Amino acid sequence: MSSFTKNAIRTSFLKLLDTRPLSQITVKDIVSDCGVNRNTFYYYFEDIPKLMEEIFTEDLEAIMKKYPKVEEIDDCIDEVINSALAQKKAVLHIYNSTNRELYERYLWNICSHAIGTYMSTLLDGRNINDEDGRLIRKCLENFAFGTISNWLMNGMSDDIHDDLKRIREIRKEIFETMMKYYEIK
Repeated sequence: MSSFTKNAIRTSFLKLLDTRPLSQITVKDIVSDCGVNRNTFYYYFEDIPKLMEEIFTEDLEAIMKKYPKVEEIDDCIDEVINSALAQKKAVLHIYNSTNRELYERYLWNICSHAIGTYMSTLLDGRNINDEDGRLIRKCLENFAFGTISNWLMNGMSDDIHDDLKRIREIRKEIFETMMKYYEIK
């Protein structure tokens, strides 16, 4: 029963978030929509930001489970973009709220996972010292996160799939150049 109630609260929150900005959603709105009382909400969640954090954490865990090994960064990133596009209004309501940093942390964690597992695959058998590997990873994380953040900042109006296709080609060239440069001979 408890997971049913918790899921009902989450579903109501996401439904409301699709129709109005985060600043216009209250705990009262959520519990009214899902038919539970305020105490039930507070039994599961400290507040709305904690509800959002849990949603992001569970989504991140699902992506990490789906992509325990990343052969292509874009597979993981495409998953996030397609999810964001499917919930465009809700994502923009969060992104344009005072709780933007929660969504940015979620995006950073996904980028970090994708890049980290991707690099583990590519570094396998290459002789690159840890510090150089850390710098390459940091560069690629910033590249992926910056691309998605810029898209969000522009209201998700660009066709990011076209951009990512071209960026993928550029990134592969940059990555290979970095790997060759830093590989210990």
